[in-house]
Amino acid sequence: MKSDPSASAAPFRGLGGPLRSSEPVRAALAPPPSVALLEEAADLLVVHLDFPAALETCERAWRTLAAETAAEALAGTSLEVKCSLCVVGIQALAEMDRWREVLSWVLRHYEVPEKLPPKVLELCILLYSKMQEPGTMLDVVSAWLTDPDNQGLPEYRALADLHLQRVLLPLGRLSEAEELVMGSVAFGEEQRLDALQAIHTARQQQAHELPGSEEAPKPNQADSFSQKFLSLLMLLRRLWDSSVSHVFSMPFKKSLLAALILCLLVVRFDPASPPSLPFIHKLAQIFHRIREAVYPSLYRLPVHD
Repeated sequence: MKSDPSASAAPFRGLGGPLRSSEPVRAALAPPPSVALLEEAADLLVVHLDFPAALETCERAWRTLAAETAAEALAGTSLEVKCSLCVVGIQALAEMDRWREVLSWVLRHYEVPEKLPPKVLELCILLYSKMQEPGTMLDVVSAWLTDPDNQGLPEYRALADLHLQRVLLPLGRLSEAEELVMGSVAFGEEQRLDALQAIHTARQQQAHELPGSEEAPKPNQADSFSQKFLSLLMLLRRLWDSSVSHVFSMPFKKSLLAALILCLLVVRFDPASPPSLPFIHKLAQIFHRIREAVYPSLYRLPVHD
């Protein structure tokens, strides 16, 4: 069954003036192609978990949105679609572990940081803060907060506080944090006191972590002790090598004699109680026999008539 052309044109005629309550709405305006692509990208992201396809669909939607010549009544819808496409694209990049590309991808479509939607900026701050790279957002958020057009937005206060907690304080930019708290109208009196207390706590922690603190010299002292110990070991090794080389350069009997003397000196043999150390006692007897064999003339008693 073919549709009546006059019936399909009725809704467009109704846009020119108020519809009467008795006049039925026979057709609905078809959504712009960019909206259809947005729905497709969201479906690929959430339902199918096809992140590359979701990102590619976002790219096609961007091109379609740029090529669309929407009416003045659709200008607000175009901004919402643009923001929603960014949200889907950010999530897709993060799921593919390509989170480092998020900021450049977003700025490629919005060109300047000041024009970023608050929701997109919030997602970027949270993402880079979670990945422990808040410094990436430092200049972007600062530029956004100083733009006069953004200071009247209802999300301005929340983004200023997020910038303080997630970017400035973790980076140790305490002076910039104080300037933001004292010079921005986003902070009320109670919020300002809480923020200054957080800055004061961060400054105390920063002072304790400086190299001049009391805990810092401990690793240096340990390194100095290790170096001295290694030097002592090297000295003992050189002495041992020298002693061994000297002993091996002597004749066999003299070497054995020197080894026995060294053994007695190390063990500190006590001749007054030989039974207490039987092994050392036997060793001493062997030593005496060797000494008699090496120096027999010392033990020959003179014979008197």
